[in-house]
Amino acid sequence: MFDILMYLFENYIHSEADIFVEQNELTDELLRAGFNQEEIYKALDWLEQLADLQHSDEIPYLNSKADSAIRIYTEQECQMLDVECRGFLMFVEQVGVIDSITREMVIDRLFALEKPTIGLEDLKWVILMVLFNVPGKEQAYAQMEDLIFDEPGGYLH
Repeated sequence: MFDILMYLFENYIHSEADIFVEQNELTDELLRAGFNQEEIYKALDWLEQLADLQHSDEIPYLNSKADSAIRIYTEQECQMLDVECRGFLMFVEQVGVIDSITREMVIDRLFALEKPTIGLEDLKWVILMVLFNVPGKEQAYAQMEDLIFDEPGGYLH
């Protein structure tokens, strides 16, 4: 499913292509690209649920009181997100790329990927996808893009 999300993000969203494609047309294109139909539906559902997160008053972490909350990861979250991933989430929150609400949206979408573990690169892309879909986060999206694409190579002295 993550490969499909990456394909959609790179070919439609990130490239600023026409993103108002009929779902049937999009499904046909993804099938032609070699993706499994069941995984296509899961990916489209993942994106729909991401859009729904922004408009839900029923999700307890989407309230103003969450800004002052301290995040304690559950055992299941620790198994999925290693120390490097949790550290990166803390880093991007501390530097203001994401806030506590966006962090929880990211964690929600990571669990929806149904992967036993998440690598740092996958985490970065999910953060980018979430930021793209949250109104008013354009600056944060640009900062996250810089963190993904402008990584220095080699060793720093």
